[in-house]
Amino acid sequence: MQIEPFRLERWLAEVEVDADVMLAESGVRPLSADRFDTDPGELGYVIPTAGDSTFRAEIGDHHGRSADETLFTCGTQEANFLALLALADTHVVVVTPTYGSFTGLAESLCDVTRVPLEEPDWKLDPDAVASALRPDTDLVVVVNPNNPTGRYHGEETMRAVYERCADNGTYLLCDEVYRLLSPDPIAPVSSFGRYGISTGGVSKSFGLAGLRFGWLCASRGVLAAAENWKDYTTIAPPKFGQHVAEQAFDRRAELLAENREHVADNRAAVEASLDAHGLAWSAPDCGVNALVEVPPGFAGGYSFCRSLVTEESVVLAPGEAFDRPEWFRIGFGLHREELEEGLSRIEAFLARHS
Repeated sequence: MQIEPFRLERWLAEVEVDADVMLAESGVRPLSADRFDTDPGELGYVIPTAGDSTFRAEIGDHHGRSADETLFTCGTQEANFLALLALADTHVVVVTPTYGSFTGLAESLCDVTRVPLEEPDWKLDPDAVASALRPDTDLVVVVNPNNPTGRYHGEETMRAVYERCADNGTYLLCDEVYRLLSPDPIAPVSSFGRYGISTGGVSKSFGLAGLRFGWLCASRGVLAAAENWKDYTTIAPPKFGQHVAEQAFDRRAELLAENREHVADNRAAVEASLDAHGLAWSAPDCGVNALVEVPPGFAGGYSFCRSLVTEESVVLAPGEAFDRPEWFRIGFGLHREELEEGLSRIEAFLARHS
């Protein structure tokens, strides 16, 4: 099996360790461990290896599924990985721009058709997805709210995509890791019916990336295939991660309200800074990411981002990592003082290069 390098992760591995400000981070600023009970008892395997059955029932119910239709994973990344390994055999449709693991992994497994969001509003057209379907299409993949644009496709749109997939006998996988940052989240795709699959976790919306805890909610047949692959990956979810994630989910009303307010304030600061320099962006309506146009005078996202990190020690994500070289991705979920410092340095950089 051959797989392309994960461009975003290779870029971050190169530049983030020595940089002062990380504006390519795609989650909410991390919560302090002292807000939780951090003693899970003995550090053995989680038994059963799918995850604690009571907690799985709670997560499953939230997604229109049962405990037996819910699998705990090491982050949303593993949930997506297992879903693709379980289902991608002949042909996959991926809505782009998207998180790079979907295109990279899918293309290592089977034929892939990319369906771009409609610019400049980054809208998802269900008919465009339908046109990409083949009789042998195994899976359609959507990230909603979208990463990297931060646009949230409404429930009517997602149900229309689901209906076209179901009519074709095709599964719809939706990465919903940012979903709970919306004050009014739409129903999870897994609740739409047999062909709906939802993945998520506590890394992004909850600000708990270090727990490496996620989930996959789908029909029992899909779960069985995913569990078969999981026996060859991590076997069980992390016990520490499950212990703290359960507390966070129980306190989700409090924690998510806090995080939503934090993100809204930071979004306003980014918008004001970009407006002051006349830079267009994807106008995110959920999540902590946005695409921003590369200013004139630079060959593309890599050129701009490399110059910025060299001169100002600020990390952004080049658009080439999302097959959009004329853009770069900014993340605005970090601590406010870090965001303000980063924006100040970007403004100084732009002033020198205007």
